[in-house]
Formats: sequence, C-alpha cells, structure tokens
Amino acid sequence: MNRSTVAPFLVVIFSAVAGGWLLQQGADRADNVYVRVRVLQEVVDRVSNSFVDEVERDRLYDSAIDGLIRDLGDPHSSFMPASDYEDLRIRTEGEYGGVGLEVVDRGGYVTVVSPIPGGPGGRMGIRAGDQFYEIDGVAADTMVTEQAVELLRGRPGSDVTVRMLRPGIEDPIEFTIAREVIVLKAVPFSLMLDDRVGYVPLLSFRETSATEMRAAIDSLRDEGMRSLVLDVRGNPGGLLDQGIAVSDLFLSEGQGIVETRGRDTSQNETYSAQNPDQYPDMPMVVLVDQASASASEIIAGALQDHDRAVLIGETTFGKGSVQSLYRLTGGDVLRLTTAKWYTPAGRSIHLDPDSRFAPLDGDVERAYSIAGQLVEPVAIEGRPEFQSGGGRTLYGGGGITPDLFVYPATLAADESNGVLRLLQRGGGFSIALFNYAVEYVAEHPDLQIGFTLTAQDVADFYEALGNGEDAIGPDDFAAADRFVRYHLEREIALQAWGDEGEFRQLQGYDRQLTRAIEVLRDADSPTDLIAVAAEAVADRIPDRP
Repeated sequence: MNRSTVAPFLVVIFSAVAGGWLLQQGADRADNVYVRVRVLQEVVDRVSNSFVDEVERDRLYDSAIDGLIRDLGDPHSSFMPASDYEDLRIRTEGEYGGVGLEVVDRGGYVTVVSPIPGGPGGRMGIRAGDQFYEIDGVAADTMVTEQAVELLRGRPGSDVTVRMLRPGIEDPIEFTIAREVIVLKAVPFSLMLDDRVGYVPLLSFRETSATEMRAAIDSLRDEGMRSLVLDVRGNPGGLLDQGIAVSDLFLSEGQGIVETRGRDTSQNETYSAQNPDQYPDMPMVVLVDQASASASEIIAGALQDHDRAVLIGETTFGKGSVQSLYRLTGGDVLRLTTAKWYTPAGRSIHLDPDSRFAPLDGDVERAYSIAGQLVEPVAIEGRPEFQSGGGRTLYGGGGITPDLFVYPATLAADESNGVLRLLQRGGGFSIALFNYAVEYVAEHPDLQIGFTLTAQDVADFYEALGNGEDAIGPDDFAAADRFVRYHLEREIALQAWGDEGEFRQLQGYDRQLTRAIEVLRDADSPTDLIAVAAEAVADRIPDRP
C-alpha cells in the first residue's frame, strides 16, 4: 500500500530545519533528530533521482518505515496500510456489510470455502466449492481474494449480482444477493457434553465476546448445565477490554484480573472485577494450548491465580504484551507495543519469540499431533514460581502453565515422516481435501455425525491427490493414514454441518476434552475441582508424547 503520505509530514520538518528553527549551533549531529530527518530526506532524494535503475519514491519511504519497525525486534509491532486496518476492524468489531461468504484463492478462481451461517449468500443457495465467474459484470477469473472481497462488501441493503461456477454444472449460475450486516461470532455454538457438563468455545475477543459468552452459558444452564468447559485453544486474543470482561463473569467483585505496565505511565493500569461472580457455584475447566494467546492468557492467568478454574492442556503461547493503534495521515495505522501485562499474582508470561522453537537438548525429537501441529515438551525448570490465592504453585515466564498437562493425540515417528512428505505438496493437500469433502457431502445426502471412512474412501482420496512430480508414494501415504483420516473427517463434517458438526465428529480424538469431563464429573463446586486437580498433580508433567 502507498505510504507516501508520510512525505508531507517530512516536508514540514525539512522547511523548519532549512530556516534554522529549533536547531542550535554546534548541536551534536548524531543526537539531533532534525538533522537525522533531513539526512533521510537527502538519501531518499538522491536514490530516487540518481540510482542506476529507476526506483519509486514511495517504495523508499516504505522501506524506511519497514526497517524502523523491524529494528524494534518486536513481532507484534507493525505498520498497517488502511486496507489492512479495515480487516482488523472487522475482526475486532465483528460486523461489516456483505454477503456472508468465506472465500480463498483456489485453482485460479476465488472459491467459497464456507457460507457464514445465516448469511445472505448461504440463504440464496451458494455452496462451499462454488467459484466466482463474475461479480457485478466484472470477470472474476483473474481476481485475487482481496479484489473479490472489495466488490462483495458494501452498504447493507444494496444488491450485488454474481455468476458462480459449480462442479458438475456446465453453465454459470446467477445469484442476486442483498447485502446485509454480517455479524461474526466469537462463540460459534455451545452444547451439552452430557447431562451436566456444558461446552463453550471462544474463538476470539471482539466487541461482543463477553455478551456472547454470557448468553451461551445462561442458555446451557437452562438445559441443566452444572459445570463448564471453556475452550480457548487456538484463540489468538484480540481486544484487551473483552478479555477483562469475560474474566469478570467468573470472579468476585474487586478481585484482580490483569495489570499493565509501560514506559509511558499512562499505560500503567490495574484492572479488577467490577461485578460479583455470575456463576459462583459452577466448577469450570479452561482448555488451553500453544495457540492460546494474549487475551486468552489473561483469562487463563486470572482464573488460575484466584483458584477459580482448572487449566487443562498445554502451555500457552506467551504473548504478555499490549498493543496500541495510532491512526496516521492518510488512514494508515501504526500498531505498537506499549506495555506488558501481569497476572494478579504478578506473573509475566511473556516468551521471547526467538526462543519459541529453539533446538531441543540431546536427542529429543519434536512430536506432532494427529492434527499436524507441533507439540512442545513440558518445560518448567528454572521458571519463576508464584503462589495462587489458595497456595498452589504457579509458574511465570514462557506462557501460562496448565494445572494438568494433557498432550493431544500424537503421531509416531514413522507417521510424522509420512505426514511431512504429504505436506511437502504445499497447498495441494489442502485443495484436494476441500474438493474431496465437497464432493463426498454431495454424494452422501444421508451422512450422519459419527460416520466412519472406509478403506475405499481413503484410496479414492489418494487418487484425488494426483500423480504429478510431487506425488506422495503409497508407503508414505499409508504411514500418514491416521492424519489423513482425521482431516478427511474434519473437512467433511465442516462442509456438511458447520462448526458444531465438525466438533462433534472429532470429539472422540480430543484427549484434553476427555480429561476435562473426567475431572468435572468428580467435582460439585469450584473448591472440589481444585482439590481434584491437586490430587492429579502427577499429571502436571507427563511423559513425552
């Protein structure tokens, strides 16, 4: 994106410098910001005018800004063009005017991955796998996703006409869709796992997260829920105030939630619960993994510090910092880390990004889950120790350590090797998976949750992968059988029934959820649950997966 809007700002400074304003005779050149700014402008001018190859001046400003932010060594600080900021706004606010379709680039076409439940695109009959042929008369066969999305979004109530290609149908199908306000859900569904345990997944922290959480929990209580599994696995975080608001649902008035500390004292703040615990007698497990980050870790840390919930799963991501957004000239945005945050017990859980995938000691090999994600070994040695409100030992540094470590189902070494060879196909595996699932659902109209794939189904998928230069051999494919079956089931269930159906189909693979149900069945109160977790403390450091 164009960042040349920085230039007018620089020109104002240069003019002042040229007139000698605020420059002092004999000032140290290296320490004088105005001199340094003028040097930057001179370099840009000289390169732009005299470099042997033509260089766009905008690119030079882009490079200067990128280099400045890169030198901070902070992966969470960034320069965001106005268009990227709009995408961030949608993710955090959860609303936009559009047709309610999730799309990606597939096979040279912008392809529908999934209609958003309840959205106008899905109601009109657009399906997963449909490809855009035209959007409002504009040929879409050369578009990338961003271009298509720009045309599909618009004022609620306005119409957009699209022509779609559908597998098995020769001519494009035309749809005229009235745009609506599309609301993205932070809580996509909630359900009862048995006659007493309820389950609520929280996918992100946007403006409605706390409201959605409370509505989901209240609905499940009406169905008889007496204990809760809150799932923040894979939740990357989001709005700080929503992390605080969700925590506030489960803590007593006045109990600390999080403290932020920055170099600018305006960033120093302590946040506490403003309301009584809304569910004081309800035992609660929070499921966490290595992708639980930021606001997810705020919730996990606060509830753990106050002995309000038991954490089950894996050590969290370790993003213990706060970012502020600064609007710039022209609509661009600077996303800058301005503070670090600490749990009520004083824990910083921030992890140095450079150490995240550092080499392991000795001959220890990394393991992969059945979903294909890297599983990190437990590491608490040398980490600072803290005490919970009830006297339990907690750990700071490097993410939130769960009370009960439970590894996901993992692959053996030979299986991992087969998976790695399969994934070396790049996006080919994902594309084949998606296409196969769409066809499978269409060919099995009576499909039910809990379905089992036959050996012939898996063989058919192997054929669908193709036999090009990067084809996987039959032995490697056979070694990856569990991984392939897991992802085939996941994608088929997602296309057939959406998020809830995907969850139900994969529930039998979920060791962490199984453990959560076990401990909750033995607890009638939050105090009982903490005692159950204390008795199972041997599970805190399990054997290697």
